[in-house]
Amino acid sequence: MADATVRFFEDLDHRGYDPLLAKISGTVRFDLHEGPQSMHWLVRIERGEVQVSREDMEADTVVGTSPALFEDLITGRENGLAALLRGDMTVTGDARLIVQLERIFPGPPHSEGPHRYRKEMR
Repeated sequence: MADATVRFFEDLDHRGYDPLLAKISGTVRFDLHEGPQSMHWLVRIERGEVQVSREDMEADTVVGTSPALFEDLITGRENGLAALLRGDMTVTGDARLIVQLERIFPGPPHSEGPHRYRKEMR
């Protein structure tokens, strides 16, 4: 498993309350598929309070992709909407959750805007 992915989810779990997610409640499971194996990350959000686990359980929204593409998403090298439109990523369930959760993902490395981690990634 990529170190960037583990760091991303550990940082998300240690964050506790995130004001960017204050109006969000729900669960999102990320299924990272590589060959016959899948890694699962479950993100629980309750009005900005964030918890992350490795549970493979039902979720309001399920995102499926490869570990390599997910690493590109969390480092800002890839755009989630573009990956979804290409068919490299799937989203099932309540797509509104992933749209709202997208705000914590970085944008392109040299861009400006509302994404929290853009400046930290430089």
